[in-house]
Amino acid sequence: MAEKRDYYEVLGVEKGASAEDIKKAYRKCAMKYHPDRWVNGTDAEKKDAEEKFKEASEAYDVLSNPDKRSRYDQYGHAGMGGAASDFSGFDISDIFSHFADVFGGAAGGGFGFGDLFGGMGGGSAQRVRKGGNIRIKVKLTLEEVANPTEKKVKINKYVACEHCHGTGAKDEHSKQTCPTCKGRGQVVRQQRSMFGIIQQASVCPQCNGSGEIIKDPCPHCHGNGIVQGEEVIKLTIPAGVDNGMQLTVRGKGHAAANGGVNGDLIVAIEVADHDVFERDGNNLYLNYYISFPQAALGSSVEIPTLNGKAKIKIAAGTQGGQVLRLQGKGLPELHSRNVGDLIVNVNVWTPKSLTKEEKEIIEKLSTHDNFVPKPGKNERSVFNRVRQFFRD
Repeated sequence: MAEKRDYYEVLGVEKGASAEDIKKAYRKCAMKYHPDRWVNGTDAEKKDAEEKFKEASEAYDVLSNPDKRSRYDQYGHAGMGGAASDFSGFDISDIFSHFADVFGGAAGGGFGFGDLFGGMGGGSAQRVRKGGNIRIKVKLTLEEVANPTEKKVKINKYVACEHCHGTGAKDEHSKQTCPTCKGRGQVVRQQRSMFGIIQQASVCPQCNGSGEIIKDPCPHCHGNGIVQGEEVIKLTIPAGVDNGMQLTVRGKGHAAANGGVNGDLIVAIEVADHDVFERDGNNLYLNYYISFPQAALGSSVEIPTLNGKAKIKIAAGTQGGQVLRLQGKGLPELHSRNVGDLIVNVNVWTPKSLTKEEKEIIEKLSTHDNFVPKPGKNERSVFNRVRQFFRD
């Protein structure tokens, strides 16, 4: 099985490309490898064009979705699991339908995938309305990041009118088929081009794509089908999330006017700084101080972790800046069983003030030859030791 290409490479965009740039790039790829442009090609050329079209569609499916894109950016194809749609077994028209929003299709001017294929199946092409998305921020502590977390958020949003059930009509007899589009939701005109006859569809101006018009509107929502409301939503946030990641809760955004599907709730993750630990990916870093007697004589100490205390052994003769690693005491990797490590930087504490008795003891020790610094070749700077630690 051939190795999948990088999705950004497939669409020909940089990793930091905007959503609009990705959409434009996909439009360009889709038009380039459109089957109508290869009708006179060889069987091999037709097959290659279809495969490249499917490849571009799969790339767009991931990169146009903030949640999928964030996961892909961090883990590549391996991190997608079942999140990326597999277009290998799809009929080509299924892909056209799936991404018709990119070209407008029935929802806007220009020609959509269905139009290029002469309608593919015919029937009504009513525009499905979608409510607006809602974006919120959720702040988490490192302790919450370490485990799956549930949060309840109260959202002010548009909800379906309970009197007309979102239809916008006073009653079931208050709606009628749009006379302009005959219930199709779009008006279609044909024009000739170098590729043959192309059907160009646009939203019906009278019914705005719904295929129906309201004669007698609901007095409670004034015919809109939606009113101001609120909802308490329970969020389940997976362990291992990081700053800037976005989670999408489908169908929890604003209700659509006059029926349709709800928008989505986009949750931006913000992780608060910790008083004790610093985070780098899935690893945690801790500066831990020990006393001079502990460094010289050795000791067993308890250090903090995100899940309580952990005992570590301080070897006799430990030098300041020594780095210790506690495997599996960091943060979990998102959508994985892997867990990062806790990196402990050991520092030796020097008292800032001494009693007379303490001074006398230290002065006596200072005359002993063993307390005169004698750094050898192996006594490197803190920076070099940390660098070598990660090389090893």
